[in-house]
Parts: sequence; structure tokens; C-alpha cells
Amino acid sequence: MMLKRTFDILLSIFAIFLLFPVLLTVSFLIVIDSGFPIFFLQKRIGRGAKEFNIIKFRTMKTNNENITITVSNDSRITRIGKYLRKTKIDELPEILNVLFGQMSFVGPRPDVKGYADKLKGVNRKILALRPGITGPASLKYYNEEYILSQKSNPKKYNDDVIFPDKVKINMDYFHNRSFFLDLKIIFATIFRIF
Repeated sequence: MMLKRTFDILLSIFAIFLLFPVLLTVSFLIVIDSGFPIFFLQKRIGRGAKEFNIIKFRTMKTNNENITITVSNDSRITRIGKYLRKTKIDELPEILNVLFGQMSFVGPRPDVKGYADKLKGVNRKILALRPGITGPASLKYYNEEYILSQKSNPKKYNDDVIFPDKVKINMDYFHNRSFFLDLKIIFATIFRIF
């Protein structure tokens, strides 16, 4: 969809200029709170099952590259990281992933390799889409870290309940996606955050 990609490029450029003071301030606060690095890079599976580095603000202590599941009271989260994760500000640098063509503003969230490998049969159609900063599954599980923190076995609950539900939601998005649905999801995300 050429319209979607054009929209992504224009909106990402606009967002970078508009949010530059916020990005700079957050970077400064991260350094003050827990030092360098400012950004957290993690291998994710994108369109066509190709790996790329997702770019986020670092919200955890260093040396946590192999994280797959995080709960809201995780001891690895830094002081500023708690706020950044709660408000989703930690995901703002993903705008660069959108600009580079690795992601879109709307689509299925990109999984780490272990979870992307669980997509079988028709569910692998999800990998034909650019992953998104937000999407219908992201809206439903906006407070996923809190949900997981309430479970005795967060990983099992994620694997048995949340992940299969996200696959179902993402398949529904795959079959019904449109530019206007994307706009609706973007506005719903903004409304949810604020």
C-alpha cells in the first residue's frame, strides 16, 4: 500500500521535528538517572521474517538484551524507566524504525525470534505486514505488563493466553486493514495514552 508508506514517511518526519524537544529531554533524564546508553536496541522479526533492530529508550539496567517478558514491578526497570514504560514514551524512538521502512505506525507489534517462530500456517501471513508502533492488539493489551504482574506464572500466561489472542487479533487486522482503520487506531492510541 503506497498510501500507507507515504503516510508513514511524512508522519515520521513531522513527528521527529515536533517531538525533538521531548526526545532530547528524555535522553538527558535517562543519562542523569542511570547513565548510558540512552537507547535500547533489540533484534525483532519484521516484514518478510527479516530481523531488524527495534529502537527504544532504555528503561532497564544494562545487559538485558535477551528480555522477552517484562512485568510492571520488574526490579530491572530504572526509576525513569517506570514512567517511560507507563506512558509508552519509551517507544517514541521507533519513529526512526518507521522512517527507515522497518516498521509502520500501525501493524502487529514485532516479536522476538522465539515468538515469531511460533506463527504457523496461515498465521504466518502476519509476517507479510510491516510491524507497527501500535495496532489493535497493542490497544487491547495496553496494560500487558500489569496483567502479567498479577499472574503467578507470567510467561505461561503470556504463551497460553495473550500470545494466541494477539495472533487472532493480528490476523483479523491482516484481513480487514485499511488506511482509515489505521487512522482510527492511531487516534485511539493517542486517546488511550492521554
